[in-house]
Amino acid sequence: MAQAGKDVMWMPTSNTIVTDMLEIAQVTSDDLVYDLGAGDGKIAIEAAKRYGARAVGIEYNPDMAALARRNANTAGVSERVTIITGDIFQEDFSKATVVTLYLLTELNIKLKPTLLNMKPGTRIVSNTFAMGAWEPDQIIKSNGEKSGYFWIVPAKVEGKWQLSELPGLGSAQLNITQKSQKFDAQLNFTSNDSQQIEGSLKGTKLTFEYLDAEGTPQRFEGEVSENKIQGSVQNLPNSIVTATRVQ
Repeated sequence: MAQAGKDVMWMPTSNTIVTDMLEIAQVTSDDLVYDLGAGDGKIAIEAAKRYGARAVGIEYNPDMAALARRNANTAGVSERVTIITGDIFQEDFSKATVVTLYLLTELNIKLKPTLLNMKPGTRIVSNTFAMGAWEPDQIIKSNGEKSGYFWIVPAKVEGKWQLSELPGLGSAQLNITQKSQKFDAQLNFTSNDSQQIEGSLKGTKLTFEYLDAEGTPQRFEGEVSENKIQGSVQNLPNSIVTATRVQ
């Protein structure tokens, strides 16, 4: 208990919270899980043992890192678990599909720019501590009590997009101001009409609602792929809508 690290002391994570963290991230054998501040290796080991994932733990304290390696060997998952003795602010974890944290809020905030630059769809799970202004996609509750936070890294969609056609309204330009996984936008139409809308992102999945020519609410759902979005209006699945980033 309370083993010294670079910025925080190690405190063990309960088995229940470990399970809840990995469950909310929907870890599978296809995942590469990075645990930042791995301590005794519990999360990395459980990700490998229970879900078949590959897992990497980064731990600053060399004694704790050695303990984590021994624990992985004892658990029979040393082939799927790697423990790095290193600094989480210097090691590269950009290939992770899931990142787990048990740090402090100020350290989470320091990591936030790096996390937001990860591949869209990467899942982030933090035990106990939030991420400042980055609102979670979900709050984790263990035994009825708030115990952590879950985020999905959103695609970057800030800018101007040219839409091929919105059913009932024709072509339009979508000007997006992004706030992490939420955004405000203005829809500008060739008729010089415009609408202020709000939307959201879940990884690469983008949604927003608008009013068609008859004033009926419609919901657009699309998939972001770098500088393109393709999707359809919910009630009109055959209406393919594409958008291209123009600025």
